[in-house]
Amino acid sequence: QVQLVESGGGLVQAGGSLRLSCAASRGSFSSYAMGWFRQAPGKEREFVAFISGSGGSTRYGDSVKGRFTISRDNAKNTVYLQMNSLKPEDTAVYYCAKKTGIWYEQSDFGSWGQGTQVTVSS
Repeated sequence: QVQLVESGGGLVQAGGSLRLSCAASRGSFSSYAMGWFRQAPGKEREFVAFISGSGGSTRYGDSVKGRFTISRDNAKNTVYLQMNSLKPEDTAVYYCAKKTGIWYEQSDFGSWGQGTQVTVSS
């Protein structure tokens, strides 16, 4: 079973940028579609972005379209989330996961990482 480890979170001012990484171990990484989710305190886990195994197809949640970019480097077994123009409402724990289902709900993903905290100050 694939194991996922996120990194790159931190504290940033509004308008700033961060790049998150999700490193995978075990399994055939290039065959996995991957996604990023986030969860703010007191809120449900929210879909952020998806990328196909080849990287040729992506999809974003409405709240991050035009600001976040998902990418992957299959040679490094890593998925990235470039976050620009950050807002205080982007503050959350960010998780990466392997896509296992058809849709883009939390139940359609598995092998969750431990998450990385992103805090955006106003």
